[in-house]
Amino acid sequence: MLNRVDIMGRLTHDPELRYTQNQTAVVNFTLAVDRNAKDQSTDFIDCVAWRTTAEFINKYFKKGRMAIVSGHLQIRSYEDQSGRKQRNAEVVVENIYFGDSKKPDEELPFEL
Repeated sequence: MLNRVDIMGRLTHDPELRYTQNQTAVVNFTLAVDRNAKDQSTDFIDCVAWRTTAEFINKYFKKGRMAIVSGHLQIRSYEDQSGRKQRNAEVVVENIYFGDSKKPDEELPFEL
């Protein structure tokens, strides 16, 4: 079986870095991904990254930045406050790449 996701889009907000009780870094963000030029619709894809990838994303990616993400799809089930079962799909980020050029005042880990 294969569970592979590759998407490119812009961050809809700044990444939200936090740490688990075991001090493992985790970051959540959403990518706005255009489907195609003909129908001009956009999908909003939730993403999560862990450890050094999370810290890298938090440091170098901000709202509006184009990102190319590869990883796998994860479906989480949970109960909401009213007791109803809910499902959420998100991309677990394994690799992230810059999808645009750096801005003049921006620090990057290397030159593009």
